[in-house]
Amino acid sequence: MPDLIREPQARRGGAPPPPANLTDLLHADERPARAELRRQIARLELELAELFISAFPRGGISYDVAPAGGPRLLSIAELEEQRDALLSRIADVRGILSDCGYVEERNRELLERVIAEPERYRWVRISNEDIGEPGCRHWHSRPKWGILGMLMGWWRVKVSSGCPLAGRLEAVD
Repeated sequence: MPDLIREPQARRGGAPPPPANLTDLLHADERPARAELRRQIARLELELAELFISAFPRGGISYDVAPAGGPRLLSIAELEEQRDALLSRIADVRGILSDCGYVEERNRELLERVIAEPERYRWVRISNEDIGEPGCRHWHSRPKWGILGMLMGWWRVKVSSGCPLAGRLEAVD
């Protein structure tokens, strides 16, 4: 009669069988951690995109996310590296935006002073780009009547009308 393999008495109570090997056990325990890291990465990517959108007229701010090296299952360490890289990119972009905002605010204050006292700020020219706004308008402190106004101290701020036309308008037949 063949020998029957019997389970030990302690295991008959319905306890789950042990995993086939240790890697199966580790992968089963990593699922919640992977899901949490992927959730954090998605939130950080969204935050980076929102920062890019808030800085839209400005250039020089990259919003792309580096690839993880092809289609594969990333380890927890690689997911943590990706999350940390996104955190540092977000901090860099926030620093750049803060610096740009500071410069633009200072230029707005300068524009107010130029408009109030154009004779103190001779030949100063401030564009919309300098104050962080779209468009081609600029403000220029210049003498009122050319050389005579310059000699007499008659200064004014001339505001441009905006962007020039793209080309000559053709007559419609």
